[in-house]
Amino acid sequence: MGNRLDLQTLLEGVLQSENVYFQPPASINMVYPCIVYSRNSVKSEFANNLTYVSKKNYTVIVIDKNPDSEIPDKIKALPYCTFNRHYTADNLNHDVFTMFY
Repeated sequence: MGNRLDLQTLLEGVLQSENVYFQPPASINMVYPCIVYSRNSVKSEFANNLTYVSKKNYTVIVIDKNPDSEIPDKIKALPYCTFNRHYTADNLNHDVFTMFY
C-alpha cells in the first residue's frame, strides 16, 4: 500500500482524468465525471502488543451524469475495495465505495 498521493494517481488513472478531488471544499466547482475521496479511518492489526499492519480506510465516490457509467465497475475491481451504496442527487449518480489503501 502506498500513500495518499499514490492513491490520487491510481484514481486519476482509472478515471483517465485529473477530475479526482480529495476532501474538496464546498467552494470548488467539480467537473463531471469525477471521483471524490476522503479518509475515513485506520484499521490496525497487532502482534506482540505492537502495530503490525496499518491500513487507511477511504470513502471513494464516483459522481457521473451517466447512470450506466463504467467507472464504478473499474473502481470496484481495485484491490481492497467494496461497493457500499448508490444514490442520486441533483441529477447526478453517486456510487460509494470503501477502500483500504
